[in-house]
Amino acid sequence: MTVSTRIAIIGVGDPGCHDEGVARAVLSRLRERTDERPLPPGTLLAECDPDPARLIRLWENAELAVVLEPAHARPRHPGRIYRLELNSAALWRAGTMRPHGLGAAVNLARALGRLPGHLVAYAVDGADISLGHGLSEPVAATVGQLVECVEADIVRHRGAAARGTADGVRV
Repeated sequence: MTVSTRIAIIGVGDPGCHDEGVARAVLSRLRERTDERPLPPGTLLAECDPDPARLIRLWENAELAVVLEPAHARPRHPGRIYRLELNSAALWRAGTMRPHGLGAAVNLARALGRLPGHLVAYAVDGADISLGHGLSEPVAATVGQLVECVEADIVRHRGAAARGTADGVRV
């Protein structure tokens, strides 16, 4: 049985600010691996700035949306990965994380009835957000793990779709 789903993997951040480019690095690695492990048909890999309207357009009609972005935690823990399932967790804890545009996008999408079926966000705490290219060592070390996390979310989602069960509810 073939399961057809629309999946959006969206990388948010400014690749011209060192660790803000972590999402782009993950998308690049996912693209490189498609020869070995193709992504499901209907999977979109997209880069985006933190504009809420652009995020909503990219995840619109998606059954699964995975958003990758830099985090700015206080105190900082460079390389720490935060996984947020937006159907069961707050977008951020006051004073701890500030996802780039994601909170505004979710609030606007909710008001417009344009949330994806299931929304997962991965945020990586950066060490260096100054101007320049290249990831810091602790953030670069997370790229492979994030690729595996995204692939695992896709597998879980497709498995749930094949069984005809919901793998999440809307925010």
